[in-house]
Amino acid sequence: MSRTFRLGVFIVATLLIFAAAVFWIGEKQYLFHSTYRLQAEFQNVAGLNGGAEVRVGGIHEGTVRQIQLPMRPNEKVRVLMDMEKPTRSVIKNDSVATIQSEGLVGDKFVEISFGSDKSPKVKDGDTIQGQPPLQISDLLNKTSEVLDTTKGAIDNVNQTASNLNSITTKINQGEGSIGALINDKKIYQNVNAGTNAFKEDMEALKHNFFLRGFFKERGYESAADLKKNEISQLPDKPVEKKFSYEAKKLFDKPDTAKLKSEKALNDTGGFLQSNRFGVAVIAASTDMKGDSQTDHLLTEARAMVVRDYLVKNFKLQDTKIKTIGLGKSDKAPEGGTVEVLIYPEGTTTAQIPTSPPSSQ
Repeated sequence: MSRTFRLGVFIVATLLIFAAAVFWIGEKQYLFHSTYRLQAEFQNVAGLNGGAEVRVGGIHEGTVRQIQLPMRPNEKVRVLMDMEKPTRSVIKNDSVATIQSEGLVGDKFVEISFGSDKSPKVKDGDTIQGQPPLQISDLLNKTSEVLDTTKGAIDNVNQTASNLNSITTKINQGEGSIGALINDKKIYQNVNAGTNAFKEDMEALKHNFFLRGFFKERGYESAADLKKNEISQLPDKPVEKKFSYEAKKLFDKPDTAKLKSEKALNDTGGFLQSNRFGVAVIAASTDMKGDSQTDHLLTEARAMVVRDYLVKNFKLQDTKIKTIGLGKSDKAPEGGTVEVLIYPEGTTTAQIPTSPPSSQ
């Protein structure tokens, strides 16, 4: 093999290596791609260098072409980026550029977020918003502040625990009013007797001649009356027949269960008296106004009052007539509604258990 041939092979190989290097560098710097220019401004670029990657959705889609120092102190550092043209479908005017790093101390790169669908696409030379980079020093300072705050909170917890322990010890030893109340059985017995006496007085008041009208105006004498025939939920079978009434036409006042148009219920009573059925449920509900607990109690009372009228005025098997108070409902008209839901034979219901009287 002649010297001239070897020299020719060496020159060709060198040119091929040089061409490959140029192509590789150009590919990395997008020299042979169709690109457009994008800009972002930052108060601090945190060590970002020219030639750094620009990523969109975590994918390398551009290169930092130049970083320009501001001309005045009140201006920001301008970062010029060459971006692949296809990225214009996801980068919009409201996209945000942030400077990030590979790990804690890795190379810096620019990450551009996706824009919103309604925002216009960026044009060549547009400037998007730049978000300040997170500095490691700032992170360490924040961590130090959090640790100091945590230490103070732990000290406060320890102090509070110590105080509670001291208070508990004094109570257990019978010191102070609370300690005497807890440790003195006579005081406890007196308080318990007073509570029971108060309950008995209230029960007597409910049946007092002068106050009886106050409770009857609301359709019941005690909360226990509301649970006698109430079910916990509606049956899962389809309704065979339904009668609906607006509460403001059926009852005397918006906040009571006193009937004013009893005869409006006669069509329901006639149907129940003349037809076979499994169970009939009087379901009452209110609109979305008012207190939830008060409205739930009101619907229970209204359902009970309607049931009592039907049972007293028509020949019905009263064990098949149930009630349920649904409370607030967004489907109820203004003032609420009462519905009589009639289910076919064979329908069963889940009765609400009544709590047994407490032993003394």
